[in-house]
Amino acid sequence: MSDRLEQYRQSIDNIDAALVFMLAERFKITQAVGEYKAAHTLPPADPGREERQIARLRQLATDANLDPVFAEKFLRFIIDEVIRHHQQISAG
Repeated sequence: MSDRLEQYRQSIDNIDAALVFMLAERFKITQAVGEYKAAHTLPPADPGREERQIARLRQLATDANLDPVFAEKFLRFIIDEVIRHHQQISAG
């Protein structure tokens, strides 16, 4: 394997690690949000917020030359998982 390919792969590995840690931090915060919502009898989902977040991410993706459709699918997956967690918290 060439040194260049190995460097590319090391960079990808570093980015993947950063993504995992960022997602872990995001889920810690969304867990706290879910607990807050449950304590204040708020619904687990906020469709208006979700749509604003998706629109914001699509714009960020466009600005970064990333496919906005991919970015939306990625965020939708995360949002759906967060809502699932919030529903579990609300169910007690």
